[in-house]
Amino acid sequence: MAVLSATALALSGLGALASTTTAHAAPASDLMFSVYIEGSANEKAIEVYNPTAAAVDMSAYRISLYVNGKTTTQATLVPEGSLAAGGYYVITNPQAVKADLVAQSDVTSGVTAFNGNDVLTLTKGSVTVDSMGQLGVDPGAAGWTANGVSMVNMTLTKKACTVDTDPSDVYDPSVDYAAAAIDDYTTLGTLKCDAVEPTDPPTDPTDPPVEGVTLIGTVQGEGDTSPLAGGTVTVQGHVVGSFQGENQFSGYYVQDAGDDNSATSDGIFVYAPGVAPLTNGTHVAVTGTVKEAFGQTQIDQSAVVVQEDAGTPPAATQLTVPVPNPESVEGMLVTFPQKLTILEFFQYGRFGEIVVGPERQNTPTAVLDPGPVAAALAVQNGQRRLILDDGRGNQNPTPAMHPNGKPFTTTNFFRGGDKLIDVTGIMSYRNNAWKLQPTVGAGYTNSNPRPSTPVVGGDFTVASFNVLNYFTTLTSESKDARGADNAEEFERQRIKIIKAMAEINADVFGLMEIENNGTAVENLVKGLNSEMGAETYKAVNTGVLGSDAIIQAIIYKPATTALAGKWAAYDFMDQKNRPNLVQTFTHKASGEMVNVSINHLKSKGSACAGEPDLGDGAGNCNLTRTKAAQDMSAWLATDPTGQKADRTVIIGDLNSYDHEDPIKALVAAGYTDMMKQFGGEYAYSYVFDGQIGYLDHALANDAARGDITGTAAWHINADEATLFDYELDFKAPAEQNLWQANPYRSSDHDPVIIGLQMGDVVTPEPTPAPTVTVTAQPSPAPTVTVTATPAPPTGDLYETPGFHYVNGRKWMTTCEPYSVTVRCWTYIWGTQVQYTGGQFVKVNGWLFNNLTYVAAPRSVWKDNKLAYDNSWTAADGRRWRTECETALTGRNGCRSWAEATVIEPTGSGYALVKKFVFNNIVRFSN
Repeated sequence: MAVLSATALALSGLGALASTTTAHAAPASDLMFSVYIEGSANEKAIEVYNPTAAAVDMSAYRISLYVNGKTTTQATLVPEGSLAAGGYYVITNPQAVKADLVAQSDVTSGVTAFNGNDVLTLTKGSVTVDSMGQLGVDPGAAGWTANGVSMVNMTLTKKACTVDTDPSDVYDPSVDYAAAAIDDYTTLGTLKCDAVEPTDPPTDPTDPPVEGVTLIGTVQGEGDTSPLAGGTVTVQGHVVGSFQGENQFSGYYVQDAGDDNSATSDGIFVYAPGVAPLTNGTHVAVTGTVKEAFGQTQIDQSAVVVQEDAGTPPAATQLTVPVPNPESVEGMLVTFPQKLTILEFFQYGRFGEIVVGPERQNTPTAVLDPGPVAAALAVQNGQRRLILDDGRGNQNPTPAMHPNGKPFTTTNFFRGGDKLIDVTGIMSYRNNAWKLQPTVGAGYTNSNPRPSTPVVGGDFTVASFNVLNYFTTLTSESKDARGADNAEEFERQRIKIIKAMAEINADVFGLMEIENNGTAVENLVKGLNSEMGAETYKAVNTGVLGSDAIIQAIIYKPATTALAGKWAAYDFMDQKNRPNLVQTFTHKASGEMVNVSINHLKSKGSACAGEPDLGDGAGNCNLTRTKAAQDMSAWLATDPTGQKADRTVIIGDLNSYDHEDPIKALVAAGYTDMMKQFGGEYAYSYVFDGQIGYLDHALANDAARGDITGTAAWHINADEATLFDYELDFKAPAEQNLWQANPYRSSDHDPVIIGLQMGDVVTPEPTPAPTVTVTAQPSPAPTVTVTATPAPPTGDLYETPGFHYVNGRKWMTTCEPYSVTVRCWTYIWGTQVQYTGGQFVKVNGWLFNNLTYVAAPRSVWKDNKLAYDNSWTAADGRRWRTECETALTGRNGCRSWAEATVIEPTGSGYALVKKFVFNNIVRFSN
């Protein structure tokens, strides 16, 4: 060993070197890879074998795929269940189709998406028990090949019960494997070993002795503070987390082999400013003063000893959220094998923090009445979460880091509701909270992709949109302004709002948080018409309304909609709620009228006199909002616009979740909550403190309720990181440049869109099919979330746009030119089952029924997979099959099915099932 100064450390080149040692076979004493199949197309598989004399719980293991020389996982499989002694576990590619392979599959997984030049590892905790390939190295198209044995286009079978536990060494597949021809599956389930007792990984060799060494657990103690604070100690162990780079923590974490006391931590932070960085895995003896710094126990380093050949670093301790006693693992390397959901990222852009938990969390009063039970749920939500930090201590870090370990970009981003697995790092206490400082990137799944505009049906649409302080007066011009600071910010804000509104394309918009100067709304309309065409929209001119800096505004499409009478406003006289603004509109095509009431009630953030936050979940000013809701419904009942319109819809930011008193007051007055009606109990439009719910409402009276065909929030804002918004503050230049001219993060609230069927539903006469030449490609299969639908009706409604009543049901068809043909989507109104918030929920809405390609000559469909009998796998990995001229299609037609996950009824409820689902029909004219 040697005592190194800071200068010596800087010159010693402690960085890890790539291994040049060739792979060697070691005896197997744990689960192992036994067969590797890299077959034609997607006929790929990997077999895991249990050579031991006892059953093994596979949930403690991970099978990971690394591609193209990368050291971050492309895919990870967490096996389930127990593997019997001498048992086999076969993982196949999800797109494998050959029956003799599929028949032997136990599970399908993306870890089989290898191409012969990739790396596979089988790990238990942080210990590799078998591997194929060399991490960090790409052998090129030839793949891992030696002595006639190749991981490309071959089946490889273990020659004996040996494993490669070092994925960093030079890889030679011929050491462990014998080769067979491509698509040979005969060796699956054939490897036999003499049973051995499963063994734990070997313990580290004893560190070289250092005089007066204290166990880290003794330094940490069982309490929140060290019993040795203020004293000088020497500890030794491995560096498990080095945070000595620019803007990091000026130190590193050391962990020893432990003291067999689960109440004491075996890791500790070493504060060493100005010292050359140490590499993770280095074994050191550190001398310094024990100190409590902002709630974290640390050692202020005075000397460090680097020890050679001190054994294997400690494996990461496996935890799950909630962590019962984070103090007992303070400073230790930990990992979370469970799937974690991204909940909240309010501090992400400024401090690099993301909050995760086992499942998406609901705002308590979005699912429960205010009171003790809701308060208890709030406590539980707070416990079932973990803060992921970025290992840096500065504000506005750049580049912002995605939890997968790569920079956050416009293509590598996350959304609320996305999933992480194998989150790994150091448990630390900083800024009054427990936080995980990552040491490697986590496995990431984009499980909540950006959605397209919701289909709400009807012939008239109304949208509610909180536009987040749209002020033409800049904050640099007036202290009373609340929006953009300068002209550049305003232009960025304006473009995003316009892009969102243009895609929604509603007949009427009710806007909240627009500057109350009488001109800001005209500025927005001008920009919207520049985007969509002159005179597409007009504003209802209310001038300055009320005394607040922000107000509601109304814009509408004069081509489809006419003003019926003059707008009216009700000022609540409480100086808290903004005036209720209502306008009656006439739908020009039908002549039918509807009152649209736009509202923005008092927020929960600041107190009202005599109305403190009661701690029941409803927040401040609940009585003020409830009184406003009661007054609003009573006033609307007086027909304030004098137009005698029966239908009334109430929209806006009511600053109340649906189980709170203001919404209950409106329901008691005869209004129906359409967000709940169509979106279910777990609908949301807003994220606060990592919890979802909806403050943005759509309520309808009895006259309007029956005409509403759909209501949905468009999730373009609540789930998006603020790094995408218009603001330039608290962002480095790279993060400022993440802004794009699109709707995403145009506000902090999601817009809510309502469809109404104002006119009679008319079934037009069928139109002749055009003569066309097509180059159609398979269309994406819809996400199916429905129970069984009724038999399809007869007739040409599948090719006739509009609404139809057939077989006692409501149908809707929309058509569009496609290539040089026409394609039509048909939906049926019914009950669907959605899987939301961990529960199956029934809601009403439009259900996808059929996609029809209008009849065209067979010759123009030549060689298209949708037009002849076949099965195939599309570029996105989805399996398809087409059948033609059957009893279902009749003559001159082909029907196609695509593989999808659906919800099906079971004897006790519902279940997610993967199956082929009907997608489209191609019709021929000859």
